[in-house]
Amino acid sequence: MSRIGRLPVPVPEKVQVSIDGSEVTVKGPKGTLTRRFDARMEVSLEDDAVHVKRLSNERQARALHGLTRALINNMVVGVTEGYSKTLEIRGTGYRAELQGQNLVMHLGYSHPVVMEPPENLSFEVNPRAGTVKVNGINKEVVGRIAAQIRDARPVEPYQGKGVRYQGERVRRKAGKAGKTAL
Repeated sequence: MSRIGRLPVPVPEKVQVSIDGSEVTVKGPKGTLTRRFDARMEVSLEDDAVHVKRLSNERQARALHGLTRALINNMVVGVTEGYSKTLEIRGTGYRAELQGQNLVMHLGYSHPVVMEPPENLSFEVNPRAGTVKVNGINKEVVGRIAAQIRDARPVEPYQGKGVRYQGERVRRKAGKAGKTAL
């Protein structure tokens, strides 16, 4: 039995969970999330907690058991607290700004890189600190958009310029040894 899968997901008072077959909808103060799960999982709501049970003991069902519970927990946390990822922009002339809701980044290319936020997602920019914060209710989408921002100009190992996650360690390489005087 999955150790994670058998744990119930507590549902706070301000969150409503509705289960329609294999589709779970979670509605909270920050928004609504809906997701369809595998038919081998049985999701039920009992005593203000969501329980996930697997219908068979085959390998794939065992693998999906903990995953299904974790995804439902992420949905509940997302609609109550939300998720965020912070990225740092480092480099001379590298900067980010908001134009309306769009994120516009100047990253050393001949053109600015413009990113439009998907639904239920927002950007915060701190130009002094050189940070961009991605906020949203869906953990998967927040992580994917943060990765796309990072991929716009990945950190190069020689000077450390580029976009990185906050707290990310970048292995720096030594440059050329240079000429030695004879």
